[in-house]
Amino acid sequence: MNKRYLFMVPVLAVVIAACGGGGNKAEQLEKLKKERAALDTKIAALEKEVGKKDTVARMKDVTVSEVRDTVFEHYIDVQGSVDARENVNVSARTMGVITAIYVKEGQQVSKGQTLAQVDDQVLKANMAELRTQMDLANTLFEKQKNLWSQKIGSEVQYLNAKNQKESLERKMATLQDQLAQTRIIAPISGTVDAVIAKVGDNATPGNPTFRVVNANNLKVTANVAEAYAGLLKTGDRVILSFPDINREIKTNISFASRTIDPLSRTIKIEVPLKPDNAIRPNMIAHIKIVDYTTSNAVVIPVNLIQYSSGKPFVMVAESKNGQLASLRRTVEVGRTYNDKAEIKDGLKTGDKIITTGYQGLNDNDLIKL
Repeated sequence: MNKRYLFMVPVLAVVIAACGGGGNKAEQLEKLKKERAALDTKIAALEKEVGKKDTVARMKDVTVSEVRDTVFEHYIDVQGSVDARENVNVSARTMGVITAIYVKEGQQVSKGQTLAQVDDQVLKANMAELRTQMDLANTLFEKQKNLWSQKIGSEVQYLNAKNQKESLERKMATLQDQLAQTRIIAPISGTVDAVIAKVGDNATPGNPTFRVVNANNLKVTANVAEAYAGLLKTGDRVILSFPDINREIKTNISFASRTIDPLSRTIKIEVPLKPDNAIRPNMIAHIKIVDYTTSNAVVIPVNLIQYSSGKPFVMVAESKNGQLASLRRTVEVGRTYNDKAEIKDGLKTGDKIITTGYQGLNDNDLIKL
């Protein structure tokens, strides 16, 4: 028998078996179509879900902050120190040995109060001798005056007696002035900040023996570079901060020098202080001088500003097709101070600027908060 016929017999048997026992072919076809439709529906749903997850996975996490109007101030920062307007080194007015000290450090004194005494024994002895001479001169003058009033004696005798009396009086006045100079007195009212002299020391004019400070009349002084000379004037607002006592004071410049120091190339400024027990002379003070102010300004952190081809820009968040997307916004930067920058153009109130996660963002990147 032909081998081809032997091969076809089993194949025909399989086909006949499939066709013979399968029932209605139309029903089977319909059933398969329904199963395929159900599978297509499931596949579509899964594809949609997977697509959403992929989209969410591609979104970048960011933080945004709404832009608001505020006041922007620019400062000139300088360092100064506290100084007393009345800070006096007191010295003796005449030479001599100090015989007594009447005050101690920290004591309040009044102007003209005696702080110490220089040896005055010689002057007192001279004054005692002069008083004896004055008593005799006064007696002689009175007698000569009475005689002259009675036309007894000569006018020359009367004038000599008068001259002797007046001469001794002038000498006594001089000795009294010299005696007063043996007292070391306070030239101002204030606090004895230092007692330099000791009993037994030789006092000489110009050699400090005490230091008296009026702590109720303090000021802050500073030297400012001449580059800012045209920006400073009396009355400018300043903020003083004292780091050692954690104190901040808002006040005004009371004096701004009109001349520039030829050596340091700086100008001197002074800022008055109200009495404060916590503030002491020579204390360090940081001075922030307000040289620029604008209201209703858009101010953002400096680190949010990026640059492309030398042009500054920031990333903002905007809604697009129901989703948040990043948008590059070119800005015009004004003045900066510390970590803040004034934005003159490119941002407006209500814009949502991206503050974290902005690095590497491009236009129309999807983002999530």
